[in-house]
Amino acid sequence: MQPAINKLWIEEGCISCKVCEDLAPKVFLVDGDEPCVILPDAAKLFESQHDDIVEAAADCPVEVIQFETQDP
Repeated sequence: MQPAINKLWIEEGCISCKVCEDLAPKVFLVDGDEPCVILPDAAKLFESQHDDIVEAAADCPVEVIQFETQDP
């Protein structure tokens, strides 16, 4: 079993490329040229969207998507 995501945040420097929103639209929102935000109910989806969140963090061109995990 994979470690559970228990915290997700976006550091300064987002370039609004929308990669994260394309991968996990239930978790991330990019409104126009504004920096990405994490949707208010995203924490409820950390388990079901785990792989998409990890992929979004890995594919972020400026590496601003961060998360913490804890062992199950």
